[in-house]
Amino acid sequence: MKETQFNTRAVNLEVPGTRKFSNQVKEYEDGVDLTLGQSGFATPDYIREAMIEAINQNKLRYTHNRGLIELREAISDYTKRRFNVYYDAETEIIVTNGGSEAIDSVLRTILEEGDEVIIPCPSYLAYDPITKLQGAIPVLIDTTKTNFVLTKDALVNAITPKTKAIIFNYPTNPTGMIPSMEEMNELVDVLKDTDIFILTDEIYSDNVYDGEFHSFMEFPEVRDQLFVINGLSKSHAITGGRIGYILAPPLATEHVTKVHLYNSVCVATPSQYAAIAAFTDESGPGILAKMNVAYKERRDFVYKRLKEMGLPVELPKGAFYIFPTIFEYNKDSFAFASELLETEHLAVVPGRTFSIYGEGHIRISFACSMEELEEGCKRLERFLLAYKND
Repeated sequence: MKETQFNTRAVNLEVPGTRKFSNQVKEYEDGVDLTLGQSGFATPDYIREAMIEAINQNKLRYTHNRGLIELREAISDYTKRRFNVYYDAETEIIVTNGGSEAIDSVLRTILEEGDEVIIPCPSYLAYDPITKLQGAIPVLIDTTKTNFVLTKDALVNAITPKTKAIIFNYPTNPTGMIPSMEEMNELVDVLKDTDIFILTDEIYSDNVYDGEFHSFMEFPEVRDQLFVINGLSKSHAITGGRIGYILAPPLATEHVTKVHLYNSVCVATPSQYAAIAAFTDESGPGILAKMNVAYKERRDFVYKRLKEMGLPVELPKGAFYIFPTIFEYNKDSFAFASELLETEHLAVVPGRTFSIYGEGHIRISFACSMEELEEGCKRLERFLLAYKND
């Protein structure tokens, strides 16, 4: 077997920094892992019970490729309640294997060789490689000087005749930032008169701690260009359930369904019944609100500790992450994170994982327990003091 036998694009893929450091910290008995965006809370009982009941009732057959109609109706109802926007359960919703498969299925449906995709950065680590796997070209836009939010001017300057799509992710992984309604209006004004597809990855839209979250689906003038990607992994502490979904116009839904079905047929049936419970159980909103209160407390604690350490950092408005600058200590975030892991057995994610514009930062997840965060901050502070004294 030779390296040249494989698809060059696949060979050139790298294991992301999140997984590298998450895997390595397991080698230490006393390791503290602040890498993954995975809730420290257990999946709520009502969701687990619905999945168990589905299995006990032998609901283990294929479903419609787009998902159970009851689940798509529940998603439609939730979208209407939350954003006052209606998506038809029959023709405009696809249930996917997590948000990741949703992103992959959409990009495989719309991209061709040589197309350009605008990606505001730092960005979620999957957008760039999935774009490249299609033979398309990621166009990375630096947002570090504009509070990690894309501006109208930067967008205008990035658009070329080859631009096929733009990917938004708010609240943003890794920064937790959210644009204002005014900033969104400016971006929509640029995009509405183009044929550019808009992907908005809103997987953290239920994890917002300050201000209001607004979706691009609230702008009817871009609805025919829009793919909304969301899911339950983060909001409902069910990453292993692999429940994501796509909202899109009927023609787009028709074509994405074909890609989705050849990729995975449908989502695991018990997970779909669990998702119905997640959207419809009356106890759900209260449980999610309690989780968000705890996440906000953890965010505030980590922010305060980082400021005490003297690390420049912006307060995230949502998601599970905080993105301090470590440039003063080491310009190479991978070298910094590797040394931190080796000396303090503390795992964080190098900022360069999230594009070249993330360099000079590290990402810390505050989704885990307060005890882990307290210990992790203690170790990080000790590491920084040792750095200064060298």
